[in-house]
Amino acid sequence: MVELTLPKNSKMIEGKTWPKPVGASRLREYKIYRWSPDDDSNPRIDTYFVDLDDCGPMILDGLIYIKNKIDPTLTFRRSCREGICGSCAMNIDGTNTLACTKGMDEVGDGVIRIYPLPHMPVVKDLVPDLTNFYAQHRSIEPWLKTTTPAPQTEWRQSHADREKLDGLYECILCACCSTSCPSYWWNGDRYLGPAALLQAYRWLIDSRDEATGERLDNLEDPFRLYRCHTIMNCAKACPKGLNPAKAIAEIKMMMVERRV
Repeated sequence: MVELTLPKNSKMIEGKTWPKPVGASRLREYKIYRWSPDDDSNPRIDTYFVDLDDCGPMILDGLIYIKNKIDPTLTFRRSCREGICGSCAMNIDGTNTLACTKGMDEVGDGVIRIYPLPHMPVVKDLVPDLTNFYAQHRSIEPWLKTTTPAPQTEWRQSHADREKLDGLYECILCACCSTSCPSYWWNGDRYLGPAALLQAYRWLIDSRDEATGERLDNLEDPFRLYRCHTIMNCAKACPKGLNPAKAIAEIKMMMVERRV
């Protein structure tokens, strides 16, 4: 029988259990993934207890409480706290989402388990390396491309054409969708992934853009576009309620129509 083992430093171990806050009557248990490149230790799961009477209701509030009052070495990203910047994307209770918009009560009464976004290199603790993700976004050239002279005031657009962008422009590039996609896990170096392709479609159907053919040429590749198998994890994970799989299907349709 084949025996498979993980590399030595990839096996998670039980970490430290921090003391409960003194005098707290209502507690919430957090188990958090910890790893640092500064030592040779394996990843570990540390356990913390948050005083609910001294903390806000969101998962991010609990993380900030832990960092400020228990363990200042805990590392994570956060900025707007309003579900706008996408900085605090992480895997919470088995689902990719934003810590600032996920309430502790949404996890139930059990332990809140938090890991970095899956299948991404980890910089430290809950911080994934998004270098490749951002490079893929830039590769689809997410800006207006025109050949006609620029107007003196603005590029005008009808209300109907503007409405076509609804469900696309709201993407905050949090990477929840791409890091929930099995196709992106296995082919992340070549497959653009749900987030970048949703952004690509946003510019493809913008009535002001004049580079549709060039943009489609850029996507015409066995891997960049066609690794999507409509698993729909992306739509389920998106904290903004968007549907990247539908956008990818529309791009494929555009590819077919231009060949006819």
